[in-house]
Amino acid sequence: MTGRVVHFEIPFDDGDRARGFYRDIFGWQIETVSGFDYSFVATGPSSPDQGPTEPGYIGGGMMQREGPIDKPVITIDTTDIDATLEKVGAAGGATVLGKTEIGQDMGFTAYITDTEGNLIGLYQSARKGG
Repeated sequence: MTGRVVHFEIPFDDGDRARGFYRDIFGWQIETVSGFDYSFVATGPSSPDQGPTEPGYIGGGMMQREGPIDKPVITIDTTDIDATLEKVGAAGGATVLGKTEIGQDMGFTAYITDTEGNLIGLYQSARKGG
């Protein structure tokens, strides 16, 4: 498990308004993918193959606000999402949304709450070594 924060998500009520806000204020590059109810966010230079190409920042996503994702979420990298979900439960946290495949060959995600009730995302890459 790397334990690094690798992604963030920001829910919205009005997608055009939210995307415009972050583009105009922070200069974020936001790509809405047709047929996928999610917008990918680049907060710095990136490439389609590797994501961020410069150390020191992470990318993220934006999506329609709906439970349980109704507030911003950070996502933490893990090499074994199933083992991490077991550790979360044993330590007093809870699984909110179990392991879910994302994209074709991208990896897996899950959502947990920590012992303080904070919603946290988990990510496991499908790529070997990362």
